[in-house]
Amino acid sequence: MANIKSQIKRDKQNLKSAEKNKSLKNKIKTLRKRIDAAVEKKDTQQAELELKTYFSALDKAAKTGTVHKNFSANKKSGAAKLVSSISSASNEKPAAKTSKK
Repeated sequence: MANIKSQIKRDKQNLKSAEKNKSLKNKIKTLRKRIDAAVEKKDTQQAELELKTYFSALDKAAKTGTVHKNFSANKKSGAAKLVSSISSASNEKPAAKTSKK
């Protein structure tokens, strides 16, 4: 245990910030799982809604320094690709077969 008053205060602040960071990281993981579940059900509307909240949480985490901005960008990119894959799959129409003679 620290004897210096400022170090005691700093220890308390570190514990608080660590708890906030942990909570935010867990929220990010949970939101990603929700996106995966919506994609698995092929529920485009729900997936896009979850994607919006996921982006918001990642932006907040990057802004506060909980996660690195590149980590946030990579996670957002991957999630967007995943959601767009079901969006485009549901919008695709079977292509007409064309034969060249």
